[in-house]
Amino acid sequence: MKPILLQGHERSITQIKYNREGDLLFSVAKDTVANVWYSVNGERLGTYNGHTGAVWCVDCDWDTKNVLTGSADNSCRLWDCETGKQLALLNTNSAVRTCGFDFSGNIIMFSTDKQMGYQCFLNFFDLRDPQQMEDNNPYLSVPCSECKITSAVWGPLGEFVIAGHENGEINQFSAKSGEILKKAKEHTRQINDIQSSVDLTMVITASKDNTSKLFDSNSLDHIKTFRTDRPVNSAAISPIMDHVVMGGGQEAMDVTTTSTRIGKFEARFFHAAYEEEFGRVKGHFGPINCVAFHPDGKRYKLILIIFLKIQKNKSQPSNKLLDVPVATVTAVEEKTDTYEFITLTHTTLTLSWRRNQATHSANIRLNPDPSKENITRLQCFVLNYNYKLFNICQQ
Repeated sequence: MKPILLQGHERSITQIKYNREGDLLFSVAKDTVANVWYSVNGERLGTYNGHTGAVWCVDCDWDTKNVLTGSADNSCRLWDCETGKQLALLNTNSAVRTCGFDFSGNIIMFSTDKQMGYQCFLNFFDLRDPQQMEDNNPYLSVPCSECKITSAVWGPLGEFVIAGHENGEINQFSAKSGEILKKAKEHTRQINDIQSSVDLTMVITASKDNTSKLFDSNSLDHIKTFRTDRPVNSAAISPIMDHVVMGGGQEAMDVTTTSTRIGKFEARFFHAAYEEEFGRVKGHFGPINCVAFHPDGKRYKLILIIFLKIQKNKSQPSNKLLDVPVATVTAVEEKTDTYEFITLTHTTLTLSWRRNQATHSANIRLNPDPSKENITRLQCFVLNYNYKLFNICQQ
């Protein structure tokens, strides 16, 4: 396994995001610059220059036409993705912490910080009304006087926004009326990140209380909890697997006095259904600020490092069923010439929960031949993914 290192920022990364197709990667940091990269080889395509403060958030619309950024310079800016031209400037009274396009790309939302005597606001603009942008007058502005918003994402169909707060609370804000539709209070400390599943039916949170939790997007019902022994800065849901990846580590202020081993800066992989950690990826010398899965589910990114799982086998993989998660396949096949991708945890190697999983999981067939034995959904992904890796290497 060889990572692709993207070097384009001078200060720590604040957020990263893929476009829908997965060919472009957007990154923002505390150095005032927003970058766009080719995800296939890590080549920098260009920058969006204009902010004068740390850029906290970034998002792109459905067809990768426009890019939205929010910054500590008290502004939210709309850019043309292809040319880098600034299309709109929305000034605020405090730093813009979160931003995002709805599913249609016509409505944008962004939240401001509670600072300098100003309270937190969640603002909504309709891009189809140029007058709103020119007058800097949102069609809806929701005050959040109790606790500021630290992370927010759009819900299904653009009907509401799911926001995480400094006190660990999650709220649904209606995009039409601004009222709070539902509340949930499962975390005990600040929520650092919220990300949606590919079908927008679930969201995963990352919190300073050392946990990451899975919620239903519509009802905000708590589904699963993934526990660690360090603050979690970011978490993402795999688009094709029952896996989640979490990143975090020791507080940034204590990093210089701590070794890499004690700081626990690894990316951790958990099974979404069984809440079991099955693998880790090492490599960072500081806390992971943001993680993201590639839309095809075969790659993931930590801060600005993309790990590609590449298999060097010269012979075609056999049809042998592997009783391990897909993310650990290249680490288990020690007899073959493969790169090590993930360090297996003690639980995966010694306990029988992986075999029990095969019993309880829904059975599907690898091919329509009725004489073949049914295998689990997870094992099917393992085989399919191995063949896909083999084909890539042969090319």
